[in-house]
Amino acid sequence: MTNLPPLAENGVFSVSSSISIDAPREKVWSIMLDFPSYKEWNPFIRGQTITDKSGNPLPDQTPAEGKYLLIAPVHLPPTMGEPGWFQTQSSWEMITTVDHENYRAAWRSIALPAYLLNAERWQKVSVIDGRTKYETIAVFGGFFAHPLKLFMREKLVLGFKAHAESLKKQAEKP
Repeated sequence: MTNLPPLAENGVFSVSSSISIDAPREKVWSIMLDFPSYKEWNPFIRGQTITDKSGNPLPDQTPAEGKYLLIAPVHLPPTMGEPGWFQTQSSWEMITTVDHENYRAAWRSIALPAYLLNAERWQKVSVIDGRTKYETIAVFGGFFAHPLKLFMREKLVLGFKAHAESLKKQAEKP
């Protein structure tokens, strides 16, 4: 397994977002990795929980490589309120990278065999021209990526944009 982000052209489709944030990189990184706080500010990913292999929440919610991650609920379209019928999703993931030195993290879907659906998401926080930049990309492949692209791509695009904008808003709070 490589420690490099996936190439968009290697999947059926990809979704990405980026935003400039007027806050220190360390603050953005800290918020990004504080999974229990997502419900307070993130309209797309309302919860992320570090679990054991059986899906039981662990006492230590510190992200680390090799840990399991339940992402739920996921609101599509993004909302801080109650979603409508069939607008809540979830995802079972394995954390593959938590790189504190380079401020990047990644996880990949493990709910289905990769030939049916594989998804890998990367997030990075960098400093460009004195400003913090948040970037994220998810690449989807496998048989079920085709209907996912057809039925969910636009909602995922909205979700990724809402995630980035909400992270910015949270990080820029005094």
